[in-house]
Amino acid sequence: CTVIFTRLATRDLHKPISILFCNLAVSDLFTSFSGFWISMLFITNPDITIFGSRDMLAPYSLYTTSILSTIYNLVSIGIERYLAVAESMRTRFRVARNHSIAVVFINWVLAFFLGCLPLMGWNCLQAESNVSVLYSPFCVNYLVFIAMPNVAVAFLVPLFTYLRIIIILRKRKLRMQACGQATGTYRSAETQVARTSISIWLLALVSYAPFLAGVVFDAANQRCHGELYPGVYIFRNCTAMLITLTCLGNPLLYTLRLRALGARLKAPLGLWASRVRAC
Repeated sequence: CTVIFTRLATRDLHKPISILFCNLAVSDLFTSFSGFWISMLFITNPDITIFGSRDMLAPYSLYTTSILSTIYNLVSIGIERYLAVAESMRTRFRVARNHSIAVVFINWVLAFFLGCLPLMGWNCLQAESNVSVLYSPFCVNYLVFIAMPNVAVAFLVPLFTYLRIIIILRKRKLRMQACGQATGTYRSAETQVARTSISIWLLALVSYAPFLAGVVFDAANQRCHGELYPGVYIFRNCTAMLITLTCLGNPLLYTLRLRALGARLKAPLGLWASRVRAC
């Protein structure tokens, strides 16, 4: 909420990337609310979160939608940052407000469609053969369909985009050295980007890898609830807590250090254009 209010109230932050940051905060907020809803259901009636119930379809679907929206926002921010850095090198594409709004709209439509498929009928309330033991009444094939590609996207696309940003900065630093210019600012920017990108990737790994492992375990083991209780369900609850912790990690990584990172990147990008011409 602090991220949303701050960016809406500050005119200097009304930029295309700020729209993506606000949308990321909104999806994190939905993740927190839906996780709180599931936690209250678990406290009042733990059996429905273990054996499954129609009452769990709506909170589970909202939670899945929020997680998918967060993943798509993280990917969109990484791509926007890459285009922002690469654009100064070759002016071919510039991200505008309309582009960011369109990306936000597409992210939410896709997240709602995939997350609400159980509400549209892809659930195992009647079919007991394919029911998920950890996330009943979801079906195992639905969880595999959702988890595998989206977790892969959350890992691979940010890794590629931030590595490309670091490579671009390093190439420009080498060109500045060839011109006999100081490269301290580039070195500092490269170090900051590397630290931030590693932190972002590790946060995604810690948050989503346990959930993916739970889905794989659920698909590979056809056992009854009694054989898995309580250790596996404790692991399931811990994976939900790790995913919810991203709601705290995302503002710290993307917002609090944004101005310092932007200042470090803006100076060398402006110096590079003028000094390379002189060289």
